[in-house]
Amino acid sequence: PKIPFFPQNSLFPPEQRMVLVACGPFTPSDGVAFEPLSDLLEVVARDRPDVCVLFGPFLDAKHEQVESCQLLSSFSDVFRLCLQTIIEGTRSAGSQLVLVPSLRDVSHDFVYPQPPFPFPDLPKEDRARVLLVPEPCTLDID
Repeated sequence: PKIPFFPQNSLFPPEQRMVLVACGPFTPSDGVAFEPLSDLLEVVARDRPDVCVLFGPFLDAKHEQVESCQLLSSFSDVFRLCLQTIIEGTRSAGSQLVLVPSLRDVSHDFVYPQPPFPFPDLPKEDRARVLLVPEPCTLDID
């Protein structure tokens, strides 16, 4: 699907947009503490991009602790915490947030094309700026 982010007005030239794109996994190989994700969220808070596109895996099926079932919580709980951290961590920047699944996301459907992440608990104040898209998809930014 095409997803327009900003209203188009043919009377004015398009403004310059800052788009930040990052790809998971967002954990180091020796743990699931999401330090790389925290570093990324600091960049988003500092640079305040207009659009932030994050590709999974968010919780990598190939991660050593996932494969050996050493997590202290369920896959879905760890994934939900990861999404909440991303959404809350980008809120103050006001960035449009696009979350794209990966076939290696352990808590998501392993089919292609992939449907968007289900996230019924998405806070009401974030629904206008957070897009959960399928993989593949087409994004139309301006």
